[in-house]
Amino acid sequence: MWEEDDLGASAPPCLESYTSPEEGKVYKMYHGTSMENEQQIVMYGFLQSDKGMLGPGVYLSRDLQKASRYPLDLPESQRVVLRVKVDVGKVIKIDYKRHPLQETWHDYGYDTAWCPPNCGMVRSGLEEFCVWDSRRITVIDVIYPIQEEIVEQDACRIL
Repeated sequence: MWEEDDLGASAPPCLESYTSPEEGKVYKMYHGTSMENEQQIVMYGFLQSDKGMLGPGVYLSRDLQKASRYPLDLPESQRVVLRVKVDVGKVIKIDYKRHPLQETWHDYGYDTAWCPPNCGMVRSGLEEFCVWDSRRITVIDVIYPIQEEIVEQDACRIL
């Protein structure tokens, strides 16, 4: 469970993630990373990933549930989620496997690739964005996982 996630672990995906992003708009998004990488990103900005389903770029989502799963190889207690503002620029929707521009969209003038929820591209069924230029992303703040002991204590107080 995460600080911002007041709906609990069984909350439905973010409803905004089901609406197509509009070109040139700014959206609140999330990026999951390790506590170790958090300070580097906050101080120096994001580095473009050299691999991924949508090719090079910075991977984000408007859905906190999606971002809070990353990095996949770390326990939740070692992860953080960066809340960011993203100017998406020109957006392309990549909504099926082997899309002709799946990894080359930036070469065709797009700033951001968007993979909508439940399109069969992402195992979780949650949306994913890939932003080519990290200068389009501004960190707002950091969201930390809530420690299990605290959650259990709070649950006891409610009863």
